[in-house]
Amino acid sequence: MFRSFIAGALAISIAGCAATANNTTPKADIVDTAVSAGQFQTLVAAVQAAGLVDTLKGPGPFTVFAPNDDAFAKLPAGTVETLLQPENRDQLVTLLTYHVVPGRVTAGQLAGQQTTADTVEGRAVAIDGTDGVTVNSSTVIAADVMATNGVIHVIDSVLMPSDAPVQKTGTGDADIVDTAIAAGDFQTLVAAVQAAGLVDTLKGEGPFTVFAPTDAAFARLKQGTVQKWLKPENKELLNQVLTYHVVPGLVTSDQLVGKQLQADTVEGTPLNIDARNGVKVNRSNVVAADVAASNGVIHVIDRVLLPFH
Repeated sequence: MFRSFIAGALAISIAGCAATANNTTPKADIVDTAVSAGQFQTLVAAVQAAGLVDTLKGPGPFTVFAPNDDAFAKLPAGTVETLLQPENRDQLVTLLTYHVVPGRVTAGQLAGQQTTADTVEGRAVAIDGTDGVTVNSSTVIAADVMATNGVIHVIDSVLMPSDAPVQKTGTGDADIVDTAIAAGDFQTLVAAVQAAGLVDTLKGEGPFTVFAPTDAAFARLKQGTVQKWLKPENKELLNQVLTYHVVPGLVTSDQLVGKQLQADTVEGTPLNIDARNGVKVNRSNVVAADVAASNGVIHVIDRVLLPFH
């Protein structure tokens, strides 16, 4: 389950969060606790539509990172309504089970830790408990809401399985392009590399350091942007954007820790890197570092880098 964490449950309040830890013996299961809280109407409706009520009323224990109604309201218009349709039940189950970790994990076990946790859905979430608690790019705004069969941590954004951290391969058997294809979270990036005619380059000797936006990162762009870039007449623009994500040479995360610096890109415009608290590249966060390839290394980022901004 957790690859590393502080052993033992410590009673703490998360800095910057509205602590709602229940110090009394819980009397309701996770579902009934969510219903009675009043701020999870969308989540409860989704659990019902997905047929997960009996599961989350089961013995568990479960740790649920629960988006409140405001978190669901941040999704693009129509997203929830689409997910609740019967024909999209499998997609809804995937989304919801990505918010559930087997076992009971309290805030005290996460304090001061940077780790990953495998979800019921199968993919991992990245957890950072060094300053409050974040889960992927979502913030825990209330921790340790106790239930008879687990614990709820309230989060301010819906977690997307496509944002799951990519685990280090550690082998580097495949080149950068094939490593990205195998990961499954870079379909848009791979399509863009193909459209820009950069496949042979990124399969070359290198080494290269690639700051790779996930599919979710591309989805954050203004609607229609990716489609515009992929048109043949915009190949030069697309090439410019993509090569802005590539730094010549092999740069690993341990070379960056604690530093502020600029790195020259293949495109020519430098990147601003701040590794004093995690790693930021311009305004993007590195959500998984040091994915090894035979001709370089990939650092996964949550936003597309734009050389003309």
